[in-house]
Amino acid sequence: MLRRTGLRFTAPLLCLVAFVTLADVASCAAESLPEVLVKAYQSNPQLNADRARQRGTDENVPQALAGYRPQIVASLSAGLQAVRNLLPDNTVQSDTLRPWTIGVTVSQVLFNGFKTANSVRVAEFQVQSGREALRNTGQGVLLDAVTAYMNVLANQALVEAQRTNVAVLREIQATTKKRLDAGDVTPTDTAQAEARLSRGLADLNAAEVVLAVSKATYTQIIGEAPLQLVAAAPVDRLSPIALAAATETANHEHPAVLGAGFDVDVATTTIKVAESSLLPTVAVQASASRSKQSDQTLGTFGTDQASILGQINVPIYDGGTAASQTRQAKEVASQSRMVLEQVRNQAKTAVVSAWVSNEGTKVALTAAESEVRAADTALQGVRREAAGGQRTTIDVLNAQQDLTTARSRLIQAQRDRVIASYTLLSAVGRLDVHTLNLNTPDYLPEVHYHQVRDAWHGVRTPAGQ
Repeated sequence: MLRRTGLRFTAPLLCLVAFVTLADVASCAAESLPEVLVKAYQSNPQLNADRARQRGTDENVPQALAGYRPQIVASLSAGLQAVRNLLPDNTVQSDTLRPWTIGVTVSQVLFNGFKTANSVRVAEFQVQSGREALRNTGQGVLLDAVTAYMNVLANQALVEAQRTNVAVLREIQATTKKRLDAGDVTPTDTAQAEARLSRGLADLNAAEVVLAVSKATYTQIIGEAPLQLVAAAPVDRLSPIALAAATETANHEHPAVLGAGFDVDVATTTIKVAESSLLPTVAVQASASRSKQSDQTLGTFGTDQASILGQINVPIYDGGTAASQTRQAKEVASQSRMVLEQVRNQAKTAVVSAWVSNEGTKVALTAAESEVRAADTALQGVRREAAGGQRTTIDVLNAQQDLTTARSRLIQAQRDRVIASYTLLSAVGRLDVHTLNLNTPDYLPEVHYHQVRDAWHGVRTPAGQ
């Protein structure tokens, strides 16, 4: 039997039921997504640690270049020497000597089977590979920052939506109790309103828990707790306009692909480094020294020496070590080529997946917006019909639940839409400070590289450590 519920909503409550979206939650915000990305780019510990790793990789080059330079060693020895001599006539002669020697040796390798030259090339390829790894880490950090930002923003909106839902359910419960006291409804209507309010409170608590977790994740990635966040927009304009173009861009620009290419260069050049052990080595060594003796029985009290020596070493047989190392290097090079193909296929798959997901979020967002409009219209109609006695309390509760669910889907669709656009930009290899035009200087790893490449001495880093 249909009962006239007589539900009425006051003006303040109607304001509470107003449509809740990400933009509504951020209407009085003070921090935008680009500003947050700048903070993550400057202070994220994972990214800063990878920058330090790259600075360490830069040092491989001066270490390899050291093979071209002479090695200079100075030596000094001095001490006391007790001597006791037994002479043929059974007399004993003893003395305490104070000998000392000072010298310097200069060694220079003239030819080592091109090992030094190829070692320098290997080090330079490692630097280039490391730079691409650093760029890939930067993309991951920026995407994590976008995800954390949108999760907080979406979860804040979901909490507000659940609070609005709880406020409406409280009003429905209060009205239903009044109608029960007046005898217009049955206890069943009151129980239904109470049950739905309890569910709403549980949903609100769950949303608050998820929001707290997302805020903690945000703090971990960005380095500080979130403030009022501004609604973000997709960045489709920065990505290629067609799937084929996106795939081609990833194949030529994605840091993982480029890094794997440099790894192939490293492995290929390492073969030549290993082969250098099979070739002759030519070196020259010059030395000068002065020594003093205090033994009165010697014919001289001091010696000055100077020499220059050339040396050629030709490997004949080393037990098969160099040959094994060469074969090993060739297999590693084959592996690196296969890894390069695998990375290219993974990049292509990632682009297709990101492209399809991005297009899917557009459809999902449009559908969610239509669902909210329809659910809101349906709720208003059910309220009017309930006021006319043509609908029951459960009808109103169900319509309210449908609208809350639709709003939640819309909030998630708005979140997914932004994240998917940034994910596509990352998949093609363009999620960086320059492309996003962020208001922060770009970290240039080549600056440190040129600072240390030709350094002949010194243990202090360019940063002063």
